[in-house]
Amino acid sequence: MHAAECTIDLPGGSLAARCWGDPALPPLLALHGWLDNAGSFAALAPLLAGQFHVVAVDLRGHGRSSHLPPGAWYHYVDAFDDIAAVFAHFGWQRAALLGHSLGATLASLFAAAFPERVVELLLMEGLGPLSGRAEDALQRLRTALDQRSAFASRRPLRIFGSLDQAIAARVKAGGLTAAAARPIVERGVEAVAGGLVWSSDPRLTLASAVRFTEPQVLAMLAGIRAPTVLVLADPATPYLPEAMMRARVAQVAGIRVSHLPGHHHVHLVHAEAVAGNLLQGLDAALDGK
Repeated sequence: MHAAECTIDLPGGSLAARCWGDPALPPLLALHGWLDNAGSFAALAPLLAGQFHVVAVDLRGHGRSSHLPPGAWYHYVDAFDDIAAVFAHFGWQRAALLGHSLGATLASLFAAAFPERVVELLLMEGLGPLSGRAEDALQRLRTALDQRSAFASRRPLRIFGSLDQAIAARVKAGGLTAAAARPIVERGVEAVAGGLVWSSDPRLTLASAVRFTEPQVLAMLAGIRAPTVLVLADPATPYLPEAMMRARVAQVAGIRVSHLPGHHHVHLVHAEAVAGNLLQGLDAALDGK
């Protein structure tokens, strides 16, 4: 299925996006994971486009979207303004949200903060943000500030001689097959003298200065009101341990959870199985409302 490209204007920049399906269908905003981009949904979105108008954005600093201006720093909660800008661009009062990893963090917290705006919530490998212990807060702050101070003296970006070299680096870093990594890498590089470099903003790799504690995350997740489906990889991703995820799931009324064999990017490698689980889970969640 052909995907159309579009641009959403923001204060000081823009978001790039890919769109699948009939714009007359119910809208579904797709939010990718950290250091990924809208190419993350190249296999999954066409399978959902019979039911939704799927709009997958490159989050700010990723893919083909604008970077923050010099002197600014990334924190995921600032992406909520950009999500609201996407709603305004398309004239959506309400929409469904689809999120993977970081995108699932954004989708779940946006749904909790603005329950009147989220019709349905489809999540993959994420429910709420990474949390931190209260006793680690000071060291986390110091680490983040130290990294910001040292940012100007960072090493130059690695230059790849070809797209295949960049794909091989992504495969080595994350366990994806070359075929699964290709749509993310194609959208995530830009040409420079001598080859290609990652287009994502290097500031995205710096440590977060602040994290919510786990009790705070649980309290926020209880605010989700939309019918919710969560797909998790089996075996569990190390930073999504089973006990923690069970406790988070228990906060979301009527959530439907499934586990699929695979790794963190299960939707790229097993798109049909993920699409089936999302849509079947959504039907079940809607029936339970």
